[in-house]
Amino acid sequence: MSVRAAMPEDATGILTVAQASWEGDYPTILSRETASEGVVDWYNPDLIQKEIARTDTVMLVAEKDDTVWGFVHALWNHDEGDILRLYVHPEARRSGVGTALLQSAVTELFDRGVDLVRAMVLKDNRLGNAFYEGYGFTLESEGETYIGEKAYPEAVYVIHR
Repeated sequence: MSVRAAMPEDATGILTVAQASWEGDYPTILSRETASEGVVDWYNPDLIQKEIARTDTVMLVAEKDDTVWGFVHALWNHDEGDILRLYVHPEARRSGVGTALLQSAVTELFDRGVDLVRAMVLKDNRLGNAFYEGYGFTLESEGETYIGEKAYPEAVYVIHR
């Protein structure tokens, strides 16, 4: 398994990982319809390709045998970075893929001069919250994010250089 910068041709693989993750992780948090709409809104291949092209974006994929098994999407601005999404295909979980993606993203953000990295995760996503805490992030605040037209509680974690 290797971690590398995402390329436009990875957009379909990123969508596949997002769909599998949302279906497996959110059935008690989001309705099936909301999850389907959210995936289409956030991971449409055209949108992903535009995000990959941005100069303020860190988009990395973990791949093995030409298959995308996970991805991380982050933005940075001066001295702060935001990890917006990090997903690993359910079949590749507990194999170190998520940790490798997170480590690579945090390192890249720090290398760009960022002093603080934030990570957002749905508050009810216990595995996601435990993942960031296990890496050394601390809970900074709680907010909300919109999926479709509905607001969901979100936990915001931080780690400093």
